[in-house]
Amino acid sequence: MLTITITSLSGGQGKTTTALFLGRLLSRQGFPTLMLDSDPQHNLTTYLGFELEPNQPTLLEFLKKTVTPEDCIYPTSYNDNLFLIPADDQLDTVQDYLSNSGVGATLLKRRLEAVAKIFKVCIIDAPPQRSQICLTVIGAADYLVIPAEASVKGYGSLVRTLDLLGGLRDVGATNAEVLGVLPFRDRWFGNTQAQESRAAVEGMRDEVDAGLVLPSIRESERYKQAINKRATLSELGYTDLEYPFEILIEKIGKLIGSK
Repeated sequence: MLTITITSLSGGQGKTTTALFLGRLLSRQGFPTLMLDSDPQHNLTTYLGFELEPNQPTLLEFLKKTVTPEDCIYPTSYNDNLFLIPADDQLDTVQDYLSNSGVGATLLKRRLEAVAKIFKVCIIDAPPQRSQICLTVIGAADYLVIPAEASVKGYGSLVRTLDLLGGLRDVGATNAEVLGVLPFRDRWFGNTQAQESRAAVEGMRDEVDAGLVLPSIRESERYKQAINKRATLSELGYTDLEYPFEILIEKIGKLIGSK
């Protein structure tokens, strides 16, 4: 199973949007896909239309190993290839458990080994803060996708995320590599890119290999429409807006084929 964590150390960078569309498209192409919501705000769980009943196991129980892994994995209504380990507000309580375990950064990676033969790919939606949960989802990753708003704030988020990844790699807590940086909410006026967006994207290319900076997700209400209607962009007739995700999926498909 190829594990990809969608992470960026600020809110509003497009992490959940990226995870959602990427997971849907991968599953639609026939890859058995596990989505993992690791954000206590649990937006991915909500966007996938999953409503937790009282006492249903979530990522919290998956991490603490209080139930079998299969009890925490749920089918989604989107298609037969898309599954979810959900989150709820209680996920925040796992921070001390991870901190005191002594293996917090590698704990999720170990837990996922139990289901690695069931799925081809796991997409993890990370929380926006540097926290014990954030450390363990980066520790579990083979690759990171880093969405970053095409703005000064987004550029700063990318720099902090890369610094965190470098620190974790230095101490052997992860071997994850950057699969791509995804400029998010790139502002254009007709055929002219906004000055702040252009400067931010150029800055992103200076921070990583320019080939890792993916085509931008342009500022558009179409993404929100697709989320609200629980559909892909192409299903709503906006195929051109899926192009950044198609590039990512091409990369992911090659990596899956090489495993």
